[in-house]
Amino acid sequence: MLLNATNATKERPGPKTCPSFWRRLALSIIWVFIAVPVLTQAATSSVILTDDRGKTIELTQPATRPAAISTFGADVAKALGIQPVAITNFGLEGAPAYLGPDMNKVPSLGPRHQPNLERLSRIAPDLVFAIRRYTEKDGPQIEAIAPMVALDLITLQDSLHAVALAGDAFGRSKQAQQINEQFLARLESLAAQSPGGRTVAILSSGGETPFVYYDHFLTAALLERLHLDNVGGPPPNPDSGIPLGYRISLETLLTLNPDVIFLLPSNRRRGFTLNPVWPYLQAVKNDQVFEVGQHWKESAGPIARSLVLDDMTRLLFPDTTPVKTSLR
Repeated sequence: MLLNATNATKERPGPKTCPSFWRRLALSIIWVFIAVPVLTQAATSSVILTDDRGKTIELTQPATRPAAISTFGADVAKALGIQPVAITNFGLEGAPAYLGPDMNKVPSLGPRHQPNLERLSRIAPDLVFAIRRYTEKDGPQIEAIAPMVALDLITLQDSLHAVALAGDAFGRSKQAQQINEQFLARLESLAAQSPGGRTVAILSSGGETPFVYYDHFLTAALLERLHLDNVGGPPPNPDSGIPLGYRISLETLLTLNPDVIFLLPSNRRRGFTLNPVWPYLQAVKNDQVFEVGQHWKESAGPIARSLVLDDMTRLLFPDTTPVKTSLR
């Protein structure tokens, strides 16, 4: 009996390993390889930004519901494939038509220098893009609603930096970099075609005395890159960027006598165009006075600045595109 018992013990098969056990083990190993990177990414998905105030803004994750206290915020968001949740007025137009009809559905915050903060609070964005000089007084109230990125948006470098910063904020840094690179490449190509040798002035105001922009103002800087000479001249305070330009009498403008004049939008008839000196300007005599859109004034966004280059190509190089002039 003992022998039989021993033999029985020797012949008893060992514990069987269920096939489902190996499947569960394999799935567990796969889950570890998948989950660990995901968990690591989740732990590092926070975004740290430094705006033009030098202030650090930290987001727990990339922004998806931006509000724009400036047209730039909506412009760059759309260029990067994100719909803004609120936007300030675009000059006299309200919603910026150049960004498409869907902008009419985006709630308005009113003028950028006096945004409706109660409405902004109800909308509850996860990030606010603002022009620094317009929101300094309201900064604490805005930041009580959502993190705010305050930007200068005056120069070409300001625009490039702001687009890159927005790319970081949205988690789309590579896309933003490509947008900047493509714009600079196009600008360089257009500059290579430009014969240069002309003087230009960018004027605004509906009053008796026009306002002319300094060289550092973005659209003036683009003209300079195209080898045209902006009669507004260099800014007195290049480090601060303010002021953007200055009032100039028609008599002084006549001494500078630009070849081309660009007129920014006005909500009333421009008084300076009724000045007896106006017809004597060579730009007026030669039919080289052009009215341009609000995007020339708020041109830091990637879509706006591309449209500005479209306009410059059409207006300054008429051999390639028919031109309609105005205000002769």
